Amino acid sequence: MSDVTRVYAGRLSGMVVRGPETDAIGRVRDVVVNVRPNGHTSRVLGLVVEMTNKRRIFLPMLRVGSIDPHEIMLVSGSVSLRGYKPRTGEVAILGDLVGSSVHIDDPELPRLHAKPVEIADIELERTRTRDWAISAVAVLETRGTFSRRSEVFIVPWKHVHGITAAGVGMSDAAAELIAEFEDMRPADVASALYELPETQRVTVASEFDDERLADVLQEMSEDRQAELIETLDIERAADVLEEMDPDDAADLLSELDHQKADVLLELMDPEESAPVRRLMSFNPDTVGALMTPEPLILTPQTTVAEALAQACNPDLPTSLASIVFVVRPPTATPTGKYLGSVHLQRLLREPPSTLVSGILDPDLPPLYADDSQETAARYFATYNLVCGPVIDNDQHLLGAVAVDDLLDHLLPDDWRDTGIRPENDPEEGGVTHE
Repeated sequence: MSDVTRVYAGRLSGMVVRGPETDAIGRVRDVVVNVRPNGHTSRVLGLVVEMTNKRRIFLPMLRVGSIDPHEIMLVSGSVSLRGYKPRTGEVAILGDLVGSSVHIDDPELPRLHAKPVEIADIELERTRTRDWAISAVAVLETRGTFSRRSEVFIVPWKHVHGITAAGVGMSDAAAELIAEFEDMRPADVASALYELPETQRVTVASEFDDERLADVLQEMSEDRQAELIETLDIERAADVLEEMDPDDAADLLSELDHQKADVLLELMDPEESAPVRRLMSFNPDTVGALMTPEPLILTPQTTVAEALAQACNPDLPTSLASIVFVVRPPTATPTGKYLGSVHLQRLLREPPSTLVSGILDPDLPPLYADDSQETAARYFATYNLVCGPVIDNDQHLLGAVAVDDLLDHLLPDDWRDTGIRPENDPEEGGVTHE
């Protein structure tokens, strides 16, 4: 069975989508793309899948493990059952693009220049990073009603014009901005948002999906986080909070009116709100309020190979991937007895079959939840670490504190708003830059 790396969207339509256990989830009805202007890579965001109950859901392309000539296999059988709703900046190939007129400037097809051509289909190709992107467009030369059958031409994507982030022949400032933000770091998107007029900022932010908006919010000052979350309806706000890291969600909720914070916590999934509630119970000036309850936690029977595989998780922040914590079950915080930790560098030096319990660092002390932020700063400076364990008095691991979260609280409250190179006031002894 061959794994397809190039396919037309029309070929995907109607194809069966299966989970890893071969269960059929539904059939593809459309392909959603992010159209980038000026020849930039236009990525495939995901598939619109119609389930057996006729409900249409959105399936992110990252969930697709492989496409073979007859079906699509997912990397996991777990899918979100939330109904599909088109968002600004997202374009459906079959619903929005096929059948529309565009123009081309392909040097290989000079006779079609300055003539409208019709989109017949769009070719998708898997890149070296395993993303999928638009590679070419199949077009038909527009002919008179009684003309012979139109000839199909394949045109490289860079030579097709007239398609924007809002669709064909349309110009939508919000759609163009969202498309432009697609490949930017969340911190850069956060800065760019606050250079927009308030109305446009709210419009653009509301069109991000929950995960993207959560990532962007986490890169804003807490005042700006609160300001933006207040513009969302209460249920959407709760969904976004669920996607945020628990420590960031706790910080944001502490900026809101107590009554509204309580309502949001009630609306959140209990599994997502429980760690947030625990963090909010600590004094805001202590390590307990800074920590994340979701570090890399392993049992003593874990091998070095397994530990390294988990540390390679791209969703794990660099600081949290630098060290693994070994505990007795349960591994969900608060865990069983904390046994010790192993730094990533030590894991890289050991045979893959070695158990992590045999290479624990015996000299590294933990932090305690009621330690001060200054204590944490001295801890990182003393032991040359970027992440450290946080335990309670009964030796249970509560989480881990990362140096980036500590710096976030030690820097001025508005440091995210002023950027990494703020213009200092000469009257206060700062340095000005010409």
